[in-house]
Amino acid sequence: MNDHAYDAIVIGSGISGGWAAKELCDKGLKTLVLERGRDVKHLVDYPTMTSPPWQMPHRNQIPREEKLADPVVNRCYAYKEDTQHFFVKDSEHPYIQEKPFDWIRGYQVGGKSLIWARQTQRWSRFEFERPARDGYGIEWPITYNDLAPWYSYVEKFVGISGSYEGLETLPDSEFLPAWELNCVEKDVQKRIKAAYPDRDPIGGRCAHLTEPKQEHYDQGRGQCMARNQCYRGCPFGGYFSSNSATLPHAAKTGNLTLRPDSVVHSIIWDDEKGKATGVRVIDRVTKEATEYFAQVIFLNAAALNSNLILLNSTSDRFPNGLGNDSGVLGKYVAFHNYRGSLGGNIEGYEDEYYFGRRPTTMMMPNFRNVRKKDMEFQGGYMPFFNAARAGYGHAQDVGFGKDFKEANTKPGPWRLWMMIQGETVPKESNHVALSPDQKDEWDMPLLKVNVDYDENDELMLKDFYEQGVAMFEAAGAKDIATSDTGQAPGLDIHEMGGVRMGKDPKTSMLNGNSQLHHAPNVFVTDGSAMTSTGVQNPSLTYMAMTARAVDYAVKEMKKGSF
Repeated sequence: MNDHAYDAIVIGSGISGGWAAKELCDKGLKTLVLERGRDVKHLVDYPTMTSPPWQMPHRNQIPREEKLADPVVNRCYAYKEDTQHFFVKDSEHPYIQEKPFDWIRGYQVGGKSLIWARQTQRWSRFEFERPARDGYGIEWPITYNDLAPWYSYVEKFVGISGSYEGLETLPDSEFLPAWELNCVEKDVQKRIKAAYPDRDPIGGRCAHLTEPKQEHYDQGRGQCMARNQCYRGCPFGGYFSSNSATLPHAAKTGNLTLRPDSVVHSIIWDDEKGKATGVRVIDRVTKEATEYFAQVIFLNAAALNSNLILLNSTSDRFPNGLGNDSGVLGKYVAFHNYRGSLGGNIEGYEDEYYFGRRPTTMMMPNFRNVRKKDMEFQGGYMPFFNAARAGYGHAQDVGFGKDFKEANTKPGPWRLWMMIQGETVPKESNHVALSPDQKDEWDMPLLKVNVDYDENDELMLKDFYEQGVAMFEAAGAKDIATSDTGQAPGLDIHEMGGVRMGKDPKTSMLNGNSQLHHAPNVFVTDGSAMTSTGVQNPSLTYMAMTARAVDYAVKEMKKGSF
């Protein structure tokens, strides 16, 4: 035990795990970070970061045979030949889809922080209040005011570009300069605002360094070059990832021990001590089992894997999973509805273009069910949209040869595009569980996923289409067409819940400090902890919740609570 003892253990090295590591190490705790995947070092292990497509064997495409072998990950927008080394292949890590669910994973040091879309918005007070107010979920044990100072704390370190708007529906962050809207977007913004004074089309907010501050240079990061090749790993550190920021920061303290290739089997519960004492690990390569011990454990394996680990952490005290006296572990899983989009043509502006490949779009804070429930459906949604010159697609009707080539050398007409990011309602029937008889090569039970859309999602989509078309018409768009991808839940990569926070231990797993009600030296601060999904992108909230929980955990450790 002495050889494998630490002050703290962090399970997972992605967005929230990296933050847990940074904060614990900063506060002087000897911290072990367990990552089930291989090691990936910033700059060293980004093999395609500067490669042009003609240097790739398949010109940045995935061969048909591989697409057929791994159909789920091939549906992800970021999965291509230049990024495939950062994604989990379905065939190598199976799971059971009781209903269609696209589980996108990144098993390596840094996790999905290397391949996330980097969109970062704070929750407003309405996201915390709406579920209990409107009766589609339990009450959050924390408020926006509880999290606001921690939003500011992490934003300064991460580096968030955006514009100060003073909106109650989407609070401002600590911003670096915003990315500029193009000429069409500026006009669209004015026209929609004139037609709908209660709606606020604004520029997107993202974790990119538009003007780095000294804190970011000290991290070894530099300015974003607007290459839009982020999923390869950024040689400039222009976007935030665990690899470029939190983990190197933690390592500099001398308090970090990083152990990749460590598949966490379970969290160890000691009946005599009445607390969790450590983590059981299976080596990914050798399959050897090892146990590590600590006073406090942070579970940050990403939403569904955190559910899996807790469900697999059984003992005489917790036969149904660690801390699961309530029986809600694995239940009330939710996600974001990305199915709906629409597009249209914008005439004029043929003498205008734009510079670079801006890493964000426009967006509009939720305008449904904000201060009260005023729609037939529950929850809200957030449209994201942008305008751009059509690319090579406009030349597809030209044919082949000289005419085709010349058509592709000229920008096409302007197009306007919009998509939905819709809140889904947490339901007990949307759940994950362990297979009783199927296991993976590390002797872990396969995860069974039973998550689906419902009538509420369809009603929300219907409203999005109606309002989107109306806003496009107000913006001057023509030939407007709507589209439903029909994609399965999960492809949004915003799965949340299963280990939700709440005030009542009978209906939740975690308290307001992110502790398991019945195992208080275990903290969970990734997507599994979410009581509801809200409307905004979730990663910034995970980071703020993690920093807040570490601050509390360390104070409790100093009191001898653990």
